[in-house]
Amino acid sequence: MNKPIIHPYIPIAIGVLTVGLSAIFVKLTTADAGVVAFYRMFFSVVIMLPFFLHSYRKELYRLSKRDWLFSSIAGIFLAIHFILWFESLNYTSVASSTVLVTLQPIFALAGTALFFKEIISGKMLAAVLVALTGSIIISWGDFRISGAALFGDVLALLACGFITAYLLVGQDVRKRVSLVTYTFLVYLVSSIALFLYVITIQQPLFSYPASDWGWFLALALLPNLLGHTLFNWAVKWVSTNVISITILFEPVIASIAAYYILHESISVSQMIGGIVILTGILLFVLDFKAIKKKLFLKKT
Repeated sequence: MNKPIIHPYIPIAIGVLTVGLSAIFVKLTTADAGVVAFYRMFFSVVIMLPFFLHSYRKELYRLSKRDWLFSSIAGIFLAIHFILWFESLNYTSVASSTVLVTLQPIFALAGTALFFKEIISGKMLAAVLVALTGSIIISWGDFRISGAALFGDVLALLACGFITAYLLVGQDVRKRVSLVTYTFLVYLVSSIALFLYVITIQQPLFSYPASDWGWFLALALLPNLLGHTLFNWAVKWVSTNVISITILFEPVIASIAAYYILHESISVSQMIGGIVILTGILLFVLDFKAIKKKLFLKKT
């Protein structure tokens, strides 16, 4: 495997920053969750289409049945994730929703250990627990286990499971398929699945204010084409666990953005939680690099 042109942690950091704005964009729209998710994926496909057809369409003929299957599964998982997560924002706060969605290291640790036989050290587990503790601290003041908020929390937790599955599937496919081809296929399948979902439950696809169309486009350009594409690129070079633990920084970004854009206050618990999350991320990445270095030395 060739070395990446830049250090994978750089695009991961940029991806987390853009993805952190997703909840804000969704909250600023007036459309239903399924419609927002559909246009996010649809506009992404439309923007990518000319570039894909010009430079990558021939790769489609070289894909194996396994690659087609896994790419399609990843697209469906991504569609379900967006439906669940966007819907959760209608019932609970940005802080609670983003915190629960970013608890995916719990799922990722089990998945990578089970399917990819990756080494999980005690220090890595401790780092994940530290980061998860920070996530819990952030949401503590806003977390309400009652009524509609509880329903929103459950939706966000389910969304967490599906985004982790999406990344795990991608980790396998991206070892054989180029970034552009894989991303285009996943987004195409996801947009088709979301379109079928929207028309099935009879949600309107048009008659939205101009501001909504702007947010739809922003969701496609920033979190999708920049953020998630960078994650898809990175999973070829780093473990899903690294991406998952770094994405825990998303609630910090979302909370800050919610303060300035949605006028949601930032509590002391959110500030403390942000520091704890960053500590957990640092501990995890440092230990992961140490393990990789040891494995490299053993092989040589």
